[in-house]
Amino acid sequence: MSASPPTQKRADLVFEGGGVKGIGLAGAYSALWEDGYQAQRVAGTSAGAITAALVAAGYTGPELEDIVLHQMDFTKFEDPHAFGLPGEIVELVRTRGLHSGDYFLSWIAERLSDRGLTTFGDLRTADDTGVKAREYRLQLIASDLSARSMLVLPRDAARIGVDPDHLEIAKAVRMSMSIPVFFAPTLCTDADHRQHTIVDGGLLSNYPLWLFDCPPGQVPEYPTFGMLLVASNQSAPLLPDPTPAEQLGPVTSPVEFGRALVDTMMEAHDRLYVEQADYARTIPIPTQGVKTTEFRIPAAQARDLFDSGHAASTEFLASWDFPRYITRFRTGTPPSRRAQILEPPALSPPPTT
Repeated sequence: MSASPPTQKRADLVFEGGGVKGIGLAGAYSALWEDGYQAQRVAGTSAGAITAALVAAGYTGPELEDIVLHQMDFTKFEDPHAFGLPGEIVELVRTRGLHSGDYFLSWIAERLSDRGLTTFGDLRTADDTGVKAREYRLQLIASDLSARSMLVLPRDAARIGVDPDHLEIAKAVRMSMSIPVFFAPTLCTDADHRQHTIVDGGLLSNYPLWLFDCPPGQVPEYPTFGMLLVASNQSAPLLPDPTPAEQLGPVTSPVEFGRALVDTMMEAHDRLYVEQADYARTIPIPTQGVKTTEFRIPAAQARDLFDSGHAASTEFLASWDFPRYITRFRTGTPPSRRAQILEPPALSPPPTT
């Protein structure tokens, strides 16, 4: 295991979902680690859940870089079917997903086991703020289709019939990254024998930056940083990917339909509701044109995406001022969303010439 960075700063971290684009999240975390930040609690959705779990397990910046650029074979996450596309269609009808997700489940379980982690009971932590999500070092977002509701795991594990301490971390990550249509959902049965169908958390909250916030009136001891995946050419990072429709391609097969559905679902909704105060603590990561389900990403493009995250985080930290953030957004009355709509704040500085 790599040596610790020379200085220690504290922060809670939240990682947005985004499939393969999550390589950029690892780059952003690597820069935070190099700057001396020590993650206290971490949360994430989908690909963000994968990064969050590895960070919670104690993987360092260099180790995470090695994992996403050299150890991960994204093509295996697709659980290739012996009968090709016809077999995938049969799998979709049988399990409601093109791919089983079995390879990923075993892969993430092994990474966690290497650090002595199996269940969320291994990640319990003391906290006296009254924020229930802070009882565990790791929190993951999933979507319960049966109950039409969001799950924060392990906090809400009892709702699907599992004691929070006994919920397997790998299984929760698998729930959070169950991209609809692409991966088969996870099925759970609660204490009343009701079955729950669990899919990707990005369906309901792809960017849960609010999760670790202390109650109103309290001032946090240290910041929460969020990592948001944005298109490289976005002048306003909180808006959906502006790629012209003609560049996206037609939807001519069930597989393309599934990919288009996922990309549309995970690109937009949370970021339209990010308050100015939340964007002030957000690291926007340009995604270099990579799409959510681009599992056959070339090695050079993966490196570019990782470096993009690293550069975005480095730039953010160069101007981050926690006392100023507290003064502006955590004391008095912060600007309301209505005020921002009537007079939108500048999201980024104008380009220099």
